[in-house]
Amino acid sequence: MSNETQDSLSSHGIYQVPGCTALTGEFGAFRSRYALSAAVTSSKSISTRGGPVSDVETAPHETYPWESAADVPWTLLDRDGLGVAYDELVAPALRDDGKNPRTDRPTHEWLSANGFRGLTYALREYHDTTFATWWDQEFDGDEDTFDWGIDDEATIDACEDYLARRQRSREWSDETVRTHRTRLAQYVRAHDAVATVAPIAAVAPEGEVSEADAIDACWDAFAKLDERVTRRTLHRIYRTVRAWYSYLGQRRRATCNPTDGLDDHYAWDVDRDARNPALDADHVRALVDAADSDRDRLLVTALCAWGLRSGEVAALHVDQLVFDPEDALGPYIRFDERKNGPGSVAMLYGAQAARERIRTLADREHWQGYLFPSRRSKSGHVTATTIRQWFDDLCIDAGLPAKIRGSKPVPQMGRRFWYDRYTSTLEDLLEHVGEVAAEQGSASAEVVLRDYLSEERRRELRREAMREKLAEVFS
Repeated sequence: MSNETQDSLSSHGIYQVPGCTALTGEFGAFRSRYALSAAVTSSKSISTRGGPVSDVETAPHETYPWESAADVPWTLLDRDGLGVAYDELVAPALRDDGKNPRTDRPTHEWLSANGFRGLTYALREYHDTTFATWWDQEFDGDEDTFDWGIDDEATIDACEDYLARRQRSREWSDETVRTHRTRLAQYVRAHDAVATVAPIAAVAPEGEVSEADAIDACWDAFAKLDERVTRRTLHRIYRTVRAWYSYLGQRRRATCNPTDGLDDHYAWDVDRDARNPALDADHVRALVDAADSDRDRLLVTALCAWGLRSGEVAALHVDQLVFDPEDALGPYIRFDERKNGPGSVAMLYGAQAARERIRTLADREHWQGYLFPSRRSKSGHVTATTIRQWFDDLCIDAGLPAKIRGSKPVPQMGRRFWYDRYTSTLEDLLEHVGEVAAEQGSASAEVVLRDYLSEERRRELRREAMREKLAEVFS
């Protein structure tokens, strides 16, 4: 080990202790957690905000059987996925309480008391809407009393005919029909708001509307939808509407498909996050159990407890680690360059894994300070590709499914796990502060956080809550 490296280690309070590789501290029970079932998840897609785009004929819930509210990745679901979660979990709970899930809108108090506050949080923070607004739009009637929100009976009949024929010919489930009915309703309502002619009349062979005007009306409707839904949801609506117009054309009830060209017009960007859904807590626990070396323990920690990117993990250096800072609330990792510029990442949990790795590497001759060193690389450290290979091997040892919501496990899923835990932490914090706000007669938890707690105190509360959540999985 070089003198420079020893000096750097000493500055962190770490000294060379030959043979000292014992597992201590918060990782002492590292391998004592649960083993994950090796059952392989279906390769069909799931309709989630962070998961793959489902096939037009496949309902999200058909390939993801959530058993409780705790299993639902609320913050990763789009509006369609939230609707499925409502039908699968919220609706049965309402029926148990003697309520009709289609006509009796649950209160926020009821949702929170029954474990569904993640639904209201996801709608507020990720879809910029309230639960009441969402419920009124999506669940204002069942199949027999569905309110299309328009007066044109010809358009409604054309939509219902399409859904009925698809259900018979392609064996769509009732929930799949509901999903596509909701998408069509969103479109025809937007069309009704911007056009002077109904959707079916605009493309009718015997009509007087020009093809150019029909296309303009359709595109204006999508522009209207683009103002209130995410691009991922917009893309799902587009796929359903395009299929509907294609069906009308095949039956000689439409002169054109006015959705032509929309696919090029919008930057859907639907595949970027779809490749990387989040690991869930059991996946991470299984990786923790399978990690039987200081290298693998640090690998899991860096990806899932610190939320680092593969390239950042590969290039970690001892000089970046600040274990006992005077200017921060706890240990952190310093980055001179990141994707979004210089910054730091808090080591809210897992600093012991880094200390253990450093002690092991300190015994090596000519060690340059990288936590994942490579003698063959000019950079002195391994590459992101090597990190991905190690992660893949660890997933196999841990018995993780070959597919997680339709995607092969990759390191980025660990980073998504971190973000999912963090959003859950914010949700819990708001709930806790909300109770205080109610006692003090304040309007909301957000007001209390903003006006009555300092930024330093807010940061401290977030860190404490996040540390507890990570400890639940890692220790």
